[in-house]
Amino acid sequence: MPPSPVPAETFTSPWPAAAARARGRADKREAVLRTAVRLFNEKGFHATSLDEVAERLHVTKPTLYYYVESKEAILFACVEIGLEMVREGIAEAAKSGGSALDKLRACMRAYASVVTRDFGMCVIRVGEEPLPADSRRRLRALKAKIDHEFRSLIEQGIAEGVIAPCDAKLAAFTLAGGLSWIGRWYDPAGPLDADTAAERCIAVLLNGIVPRAPAAKRAPKPAARKARA
Repeated sequence: MPPSPVPAETFTSPWPAAAARARGRADKREAVLRTAVRLFNEKGFHATSLDEVAERLHVTKPTLYYYVESKEAILFACVEIGLEMVREGIAEAAKSGGSALDKLRACMRAYASVVTRDFGMCVIRVGEEPLPADSRRRLRALKAKIDHEFRSLIEQGIAEGVIAPCDAKLAAFTLAGGLSWIGRWYDPAGPLDADTAAERCIAVLLNGIVPRAPAAKRAPKPAARKARA
């Protein structure tokens, strides 16, 4: 009888496949961004060093440069992510049913939700000001798209009669500005959860704080005089 074939020796490469390496690199880059954005929000951009980011990640500073080019590149990525989160949230909310006012309210909720989270908070607390002019222009173009969504819904609401006639541009700036400020003062450890804080701010922005005057009561009609006999 012929000898039994010898099974081939099993060998596994210690290096991961290209797809696995790409996933691993993406995960590590995200960890760098998430760590940096929290430091930016806590201390500010200029007061945060890459040494601190590396220390929190338990790596060396040179290791960071494998995943990001510079501190400015990190900030650009963080603000861009935050703005994209806002834009995507608003785009999804705008698809909801109801009147233009219903859609506007849904968009405001989406906006407020994002600015209470790390990347959205960075858009408000740090923003694009520390970045070079070209980077600022690219990020402001994203902001313009968000403003356009708000302005368009306000104009639709005015046409539908569900929003009072107003300067749609100024109204959009006011709403976005009021919602953005949540990202500055909101404290997750405070007495309000993010949803409650958002709903209360939206109520003030949409309804105001001055009580509405009650409708004037009509004076009673004078009684008809009886004709004399």
